[in-house]
Amino acid sequence: MRRHFQYKETAVTIEADEEYLPLAEKAVLDAREEVEAYIAKDPYFKATFDPYPVRADMGEVVRHMCEAAQRADVGPMAAVAGAIGHHAVAAMTKAGCKHCLVDNGGDIVMRTNRTVTVGLYSSVRTPNYLALEVPATKAPYSICTSSGTVGPSISLGRADLATVIAADGALADACATKLGNLITEDDLTLIDRAIREVLAIEGVKGALVMIAGKLGLGGEVPRLVRCDVPPELITRVRY
Repeated sequence: MRRHFQYKETAVTIEADEEYLPLAEKAVLDAREEVEAYIAKDPYFKATFDPYPVRADMGEVVRHMCEAAQRADVGPMAAVAGAIGHHAVAAMTKAGCKHCLVDNGGDIVMRTNRTVTVGLYSSVRTPNYLALEVPATKAPYSICTSSGTVGPSISLGRADLATVIAADGALADACATKLGNLITEDDLTLIDRAIREVLAIEGVKGALVMIAGKLGLGGEVPRLVRCDVPPELITRVRY
């Protein structure tokens, strides 16, 4: 079953057997509540673009965000969507779910028993007919994306799409932000250097960049296939 739900600015698509969907929704909302509570305690946590120190009073999700952000050298909110998705997939897996996927606004965490095709959605400047063909995996597998031209997330770069692959959802999300920040122009040398810098971070498996029709990739990236990206399957806030 696939279910879309949203709460405030959070838009999530969950794919799993129907019995696990309520569990995933609760995990997403609980994780979001934990993050909101910490922001209320210290608004700087939300505002900073720099790593935030891990503290004893942090819950599991907030701590996860901070640890990932430190490795990527970005602010903790750069890891929020991936951390929440990772938390939800972990909850479903613990309950016995064999195939579960959480797409939190384009940041995807999954544990699957079948091949999954993940479309690469960028801006009108870059073709939207490519996808990643992800084979079944028993371990967590995360594909997170940042963009300087698509969506509401903050990026200091100009990439149409900056995607990072890692087991850890929070790390993939934080590193996607870092990769996107590094892509300030559509220069192939810059793209290559940025990809190499992100791949040097422990835990990162692969990276992919699209900007103005140019494509760069490195590391362990799943097979690229042609796939029209149906607009209705793009996870975003619906009005």
